[in-house]
Parts: sequence; structure tokens; C-alpha cells
Amino acid sequence: MTDHFPRPTGTPFTPAWFDHIAVNLSATERRAASLGSRRTVKKEWQAAWLLKAITCIDLTTLAGDDTPGRVQRLCAKARNPVRDDLLAALGVEGITVGAVCVYPTMVPHAVKALEGSGIPVASVATGFPAGLTPLPLRLAEISYAVEQGAREIDIVITREHVLTGNWSALYDEIAAMRAACGEAHMKAILATGDLKTLSNVYKASMIAMQAGSDFIKTSTGKEDVNATLPVSLTMLRALRDFRDLTGQIVGFKPAGGLKTAKDAMTWLILMKEELGLRWMQPDLFRIGASSMLGDIERQLEHHVTGRYSAANRHALA
Repeated sequence: MTDHFPRPTGTPFTPAWFDHIAVNLSATERRAASLGSRRTVKKEWQAAWLLKAITCIDLTTLAGDDTPGRVQRLCAKARNPVRDDLLAALGVEGITVGAVCVYPTMVPHAVKALEGSGIPVASVATGFPAGLTPLPLRLAEISYAVEQGAREIDIVITREHVLTGNWSALYDEIAAMRAACGEAHMKAILATGDLKTLSNVYKASMIAMQAGSDFIKTSTGKEDVNATLPVSLTMLRALRDFRDLTGQIVGFKPAGGLKTAKDAMTWLILMKEELGLRWMQPDLFRIGASSMLGDIERQLEHHVTGRYSAANRHALA
């Protein structure tokens, strides 16, 4: 049975934990580059890891033309992410994704479609993806999503606070968002592609955790650069430092640009090497993705049959 950690509560604003930090870019890139070459998982072990990855996916649709029908189809896939015949051949049953992530107005449709499944609905909020609406409106959007049934809220930060070094303003903003979430768990999207340096990524990660975030998340998926291994490694080191300083356990979510089964394997290896097996569970690790699920199912079919099928045989929804 998986141990469940107390929900993180955050800490007072403590600049001494991050203001002296300077991340070594070349060393970080060298360590990140070694992940794909130093470790590999094959055969039945690879199939097991890919099944684990499915349970950690936040299956996502965040398009301007989203409709209730699209959300319902996505939720049907969330309930049954792998064909029954493949699961039977693998000796597995009851696999579902970690959550379904949608815009606030789509939350009621997702809640209805997932009723009885135990799969939580996550909603982006706070003026996603730019986060440049007034703070009262961003907090009201959180409240709206929670009232509609969202159990997880993915918030975006004001990048200006990071780029200008206004760390106390960033802390106050995220703390207010956490309060607005109430019982819903909060994932703080740092939009790392906009933060310019890995040192800024570390500092923003630490402040988000001090302000009470349940997860720290790389990206909205809308930036020019989204989840990368060097950024993810930097965030995991901040997460580990925060655990050592406070005893509080915070989750991690890479998002944006993760599309293949190979990506899933690489980030699972990163989690295992940096934080251990416990951080490979869906209460502490999520992958924001949509097309990745189809590629994972295709790889599982290859494992079962020895043949690769056309990608269109594994539609997202």
C-alpha cells in the first residue's frame, strides 16, 4: 500500500532559502543528457513502466474549440485508456489516467462524464495561459472552477514578478491562490520557458512551495519552450531541497511537448533517479499530455503482438 503524505502547508516567505542560488547551466545540461543513455528499461519491465506512466497522465484538452462532446470523449478515454484485449494479455485491469484537465467552463461536463470513476477533474485557472488578468478575477476563476467540481486547480504565475525579482509579490500571489483553492489541490505552473534562466526556475519553484503549492508544474504548453529535462531537473532539486528543509512533500508535473512513450520513460527515469520510486506515483507525479497516451498504447500493442500498428488505431478519444 502506498503511504500518503500530509498535504503541504507551505512556510513563511523565506528568501534565505533561494536568494543565493545560482544554477550551473552546463552541469545541469550534462546531467540531463545522461538520463537517456545511462539507463534503459526493456521488454516486460518497459510495459510495466508504461502502464505506470498512464496512471500519472493528466489527460488534457485546452483548445479554443473545445466542446462538451470533445470533453465527454476524452473522459471516456480516461476511464479506459488501453484496449481491454491488450490489458487482458498483460494481466492487468482497472487502469485509469491520473486526472482529466480542462478549461473552467468544461469542468461540469467532465465531472458528469467521470462520475463514479474516481478520476479527478483538474481545471486550469487564473487567466491561463498568460495570467495577466487582475488578481481578483483570477481568484474568482479559481472559486468558479472549484464550485463546478474541480478537485485540482492548475494556476499560472505572473512571470513579471520573477523577471523583476519581486519575490515577495510572487509569494503573496501564489498564497492567495492556494487559499482560494480550499480543499482542491493546487498545481503552480511556472511557465519556465518564459523565466530565462535556471536560477529563476529554482527560485520560482522554491517560492511556489513556500506559498503552499501541492505540485509545481513546468509549463502551460503554450510557451515557445515547454518541459525540458534541464528545467525539470532544476525543479526536482528545488523540490528535494524543500523536503529536506521542511519535511513537506510536494509533487511535480512536466507539461508541454511530451508526446511519446519514450518521453514518458525518460521522465519516469528522471523521477526515479532524483527522488526514488515513491515519486513515481500519481499523487506526486503527473504528466500533462494528450497525444502521449496514443503512443503508449501503440507500444503496449507492439509488446503484446510483436507488431506496430498504425497510429490512427489508437485515437486519443
